[in-house]
Amino acid sequence: MPKHEFFVDMTCEGCSNAVSHDLKKRGGVQFETDLPNKKVNIDSEHSVDTLLNTLMKTGKAASYLGDK
Repeated sequence: MPKHEFFVDMTCEGCSNAVSHDLKKRGGVQFETDLPNKKVNIDSEHSVDTLLNTLMKTGKAASYLGDK
């Protein structure tokens, strides 16, 4: 599966939980959040745009950093 790295402006555990919740709802993803560095690493066949839109639904600023 392709691996992608995203910046997500997470400031607390609640933010990280919101990101995890929305990614789990999307399905077909394996991910890990790195709260101190505000990064989310995602393994998924979904397009980058789909993943980025999912992350942005949390209300946090998000951007694609590149392949991991």
